[in-house]
Amino acid sequence: MKPNVGGADRVVRIILGLALLSLVFFVDGGLRWFGLVGLVPLVTGFAAWCPIYPLLGLNTCPLAARMR
Repeated sequence: MKPNVGGADRVVRIILGLALLSLVFFVDGGLRWFGLVGLVPLVTGFAAWCPIYPLLGLNTCPLAARMR
């Protein structure tokens, strides 16, 4: 897995993931479990790899662009 998520993209993913995960603690009812969706951007942000990007031909990581 070559990194394909760049710096700014990673920061946005991590912040979005944490915000969504906070729903688990701050929202009542069935909607609170929607917060678990926040694990996806959080994991892809920390891993610097998104499985959807190769399918779409995207790459925001400047290091990966230099490795080609």
